Amino acid sequence: MDLPRHAYFRGRIVPYSEAKVGVATHALNYGTAVFGGLRGYWNSEKERLFVFRPLDHFRRFLDSCRLLLMDIGQTPESLTAILLDLLRADGYRQDIYIRPLAYKSDEQIGVRLHNLSHEWTMFAMPFGQYIKNETSAHVMISSWRRVDDNVIPARGKISGAYVNSALVKTEASLNGYDDALVLTQDGHITEGSAMNVFIVRNGMLITPPVTENILEGITRRTVIELAQNELNIPVVERPIDRSEVYLCDEILLTGTAAQITVVTRVDHRPVGTGEMGPVAAKLRALFDKIARGNDPKYADWLLEV
Repeated sequence: MDLPRHAYFRGRIVPYSEAKVGVATHALNYGTAVFGGLRGYWNSEKERLFVFRPLDHFRRFLDSCRLLLMDIGQTPESLTAILLDLLRADGYRQDIYIRPLAYKSDEQIGVRLHNLSHEWTMFAMPFGQYIKNETSAHVMISSWRRVDDNVIPARGKISGAYVNSALVKTEASLNGYDDALVLTQDGHITEGSAMNVFIVRNGMLITPPVTENILEGITRRTVIELAQNELNIPVVERPIDRSEVYLCDEILLTGTAAQITVVTRVDHRPVGTGEMGPVAAKLRALFDKIARGNDPKYADWLLEV
């Protein structure tokens, strides 16, 4: 994977090699950092890069900062302006992934959130598929449970919490699966390793509510809006039992990295026909059209570089 070309670091855009922190940095030792994830989509016909829903992503990023007592002195609009400068410096002509990161920057020992300094940075790098089999993923039910919101806030992208995701992903990968579905302590489907979950059953698109220890995903919100407004598919937010994923017609995993990934097998059981279903196919095509700047109706979701 190619390294980033530049980073916004300590108030200015610098070559990526100059964006460094010490090994004693609090965030590195204790996971006291938060991050965001945005995608930029290259449109070869228009020769333009389009960043998908940056204001929404930066609002959530700043909300995550609040959870760890960090005020980085930025707004969604100012972060978007900095991102635009960064991407113009990078000059990418391909799909990319963008990572804003805020972190406790003091170089000292002692686990806490208060009385610590913090800084933030942002970089972008070339990025393609997150899951290789994104139209025919095979997943397992993980033996790990999702971290509860009363343990580590699930609606924030908190760096330390992603050890949970790493355990889930590695278990799945080492057992030959593309990813996994994770259960709450009550046994309900919550997320994939790092993506939201939808199932299609009885003509409805069903997804766990935001009170089921899930991230309030931007792609999740997008899928809900497109299903309701463009495809006239009813969307229901409710708990999903484990056994429902064995009986449903379709399963989708959504996220900035995963985009709209289609699951066709769970624990060696076919999902529906065992192939990508019509709801997923329509949503994937519509999402790609919008994200690459080919649907003027949703132009306000995009930052054109």
